[in-house]
Parts: sequence; structure tokens; C-alpha cells
Amino acid sequence: MSNLTLADRKCVPCHGGVPPLKGNKLAELHQQLAEPAQWNIVHEHHIARTYKFPDFKTALAFVNRVGELAEEQGHHPDILLGWGKVEITLWTHAVDGLTESDFILAAKIDRLL
Repeated sequence: MSNLTLADRKCVPCHGGVPPLKGNKLAELHQQLAEPAQWNIVHEHHIARTYKFPDFKTALAFVNRVGELAEEQGHHPDILLGWGKVEITLWTHAVDGLTESDFILAAKIDRLL
């Protein structure tokens, strides 16, 4: 296991063929997030978080930063933009569930704040 924090690591492309994370390993990675209580694990399939902002412009600027990060990492979240809020949902489509890269990207997104 690397001594780097999740946010300091790089997402690794997944081409399938590995099982999605479940149980203890999933909980362990969740606890490594800076604010695990802000990220919800949904049915051991995806993680989601809502960020609040004072207005649409600030939320949109955050979405643009998340988009740039996603392109850089080669791992892309679902993003829902609304007035004063941004909802991020992560999972790895190739395994139809969660991988370590989902938690790495979550940590990197949190760092954008």
C-alpha cells in the first residue's frame, strides 16, 4: 500500500475483468477521504456528494475545474449542476461498481475547494 494520500495518487484506467470493491475494502477507502461523511456510498455501487455554493457562477466554475481534472485523470464523474449546488457521482463503468480510482478522484475533487 502506498504512503501517498488518495488525493496524491493517479487514477488508473480500468478495462474490466476485476470485481468491484465491496465490504471492508470499500469502507477502508471511504475512510481515507478527507471528509468521508460528505461522500455517500450508495448500494456499494457508486459514491456521491453534493457541494454547496453561493451562486450559479461559482458552482459553474467548480464544475469546469472538475471537468479539467477528470480529463487529466482519464476518469469521468457524472455531474449535475444547479443554482448554488453541484452533485458529483462516481463509479467505474467497466466493472459496474466502485474501484480505487473512484476514491482517488473523489479526494482530488475535494482538494479543488
